[in-house]
Amino acid sequence: MDFGIKDIIDILITATLLYYIYKTMKESGTLNIFVGVLAFILLWIVVSRILDMKLIGSIMDKFINIGLLVLVILFQDQIKRFLVELGSNKRWSFFRNIFSRKDDKNEPKQWIIPVVYACMSMSKSKTGALIVIQQNVPLENYERTGDIIDARINTRLIENIFFKNSPLHDGALIISGVKLSAAGCIMPVSHDTSLPRYLGLRHRAALGIAQATDAIAIVVSEETGNISLAYKGQLYSKLNSTDLEQRLAKISI
Repeated sequence: MDFGIKDIIDILITATLLYYIYKTMKESGTLNIFVGVLAFILLWIVVSRILDMKLIGSIMDKFINIGLLVLVILFQDQIKRFLVELGSNKRWSFFRNIFSRKDDKNEPKQWIIPVVYACMSMSKSKTGALIVIQQNVPLENYERTGDIIDARINTRLIENIFFKNSPLHDGALIISGVKLSAAGCIMPVSHDTSLPRYLGLRHRAALGIAQATDAIAIVVSEETGNISLAYKGQLYSKLNSTDLEQRLAKISI
């Protein structure tokens, strides 16, 4: 059997694809499900193709036939995120910049300073807050769970939204581009068992949206005033103003 450059490229593409799928599953907290699916496929290959067991092989064949549909339903959020990240990867930024104005390049980062100031102020007063910044994956479905604001980003407006007597303070504030899109929004809650028990619902919601999408989620603790940031399935706690600003500037688009 000949083994040429085409086979090497085939192996590299397959390995890269598996790596990115593994990375996406790990960040979304569904790695155990992904491993379970791979284990089932390997067992099917052994039973049906190697050992040639007719009965159990035919049963597993039926599951494999509907497996693609099940996987699409089970991992629809992860598949959507994977495709969005693939299409918006920095490797393609050269081609996007050809058709985009240079003046717009730094525009999305105008929200960083007002958000940092608002978080520091709420941290001092121990005002609980959850701020979600949209990246590449659209958040329209989550915006519909709250009230549309569509206002320019403003430090005092952010603080007023999370004021304890405000009807919107319990939900999440979503920032899209250079605008406050919606407030009082409901976020998916992470069921990650590795999270410390003292972290409340806001932290689990922040990690949940960071696992389901590529959004950045900032939490101000109502109990301690500590500021945390969730991104790509990771939670970074006890951030000061410099840490928060640097992390936002580094990871935001």
